[in-house]
Amino acid sequence: MNPSQASHTGACDASRPPLIITHDFHAETITRLDECYDTHKLWLLSADEQQRVVEQLAPTCEAVASASWATNPLIYTLPRLKLISCFGVGVDGIDFNITRERDIQVTNTPDVLNDAVADLAMGLVLATSRNLLTADQYVRAGRWLDAPFPFGRSLAGKVLGIVGLGAIGQEIADRAKAFKMKIAYHNRGPQRLPFDYYDSLPALARASDVLLSMLPGTPDTKRILDAEVFRALGPEGIFINVGRGSTVDEKALVEALQQGTIGGAGLDVYANEPQVPEALLAMTNVVLLPHIGSSTTETRRAMGQLVLDNLKAHFSDRPLLTPV
Repeated sequence: MNPSQASHTGACDASRPPLIITHDFHAETITRLDECYDTHKLWLLSADEQQRVVEQLAPTCEAVASASWATNPLIYTLPRLKLISCFGVGVDGIDFNITRERDIQVTNTPDVLNDAVADLAMGLVLATSRNLLTADQYVRAGRWLDAPFPFGRSLAGKVLGIVGLGAIGQEIADRAKAFKMKIAYHNRGPQRLPFDYYDSLPALARASDVLLSMLPGTPDTKRILDAEVFRALGPEGIFINVGRGSTVDEKALVEALQQGTIGGAGLDVYANEPQVPEALLAMTNVVLLPHIGSSTTETRRAMGQLVLDNLKAHFSDRPLLTPV
């Protein structure tokens, strides 16, 4: 047991309240939850067993730990449910119609993953602009012996258009400025920021050399990044997505890449993860990552700590740390 686990265990409620855990979202966090609560792991059970466990816990269970991007709808049948403590920032997996109607609190794990996601976003910008993965394969295949590698494109002086300039988007902007990029953005409305604001996605795309999406997955943003946006981005433009895959019309993106409507893409998220369109797998002008924006040891540990801290606050009758 590491020191952080030991100290948390000492602070656990001796009564060990029941806690349903819907998914195996982070092994270390779940181990720590096991130390503090009478845990019931739904993902390990058959559908019938899940139903029985939820029915058995109905009189007493008032808290659930869940992934933020997906949950088990059985939790909404718990009559005493008061808190869903989510691991993750984007809470598109939560049914807020139900939580609002029943006054169920929802927490997530914001801010602690901003740096990791911003780092990865800039990694994708650099990898796509300079064709880094293709260059690596070029050396490994011995092709450098035959000819120099084709030129990439510099970042200095280029416009990075950020769609959804929230906390993570601003971290990305700070990093991009260190590469001497210019920043533009589109949100629902302009903010007091020293960047150029565009009131539509096509307008931002038209002004951008690299278009980067940090959009959350909501009904309003579903497939909002479409063929019109990609046409506006143009044949030398690069599209980066570290937000949510559901915000992109993947068919339109594939066609834009195949037809040379845009120059390339760097993707960490997809519409039907972990399924990735076969056409994208065959393209050398696309960098594909397996949704690892926040996947660092330090970040995931900090996210887990927020899950634990929100649960502890609830059972101690203290204000929640990060209510949604």
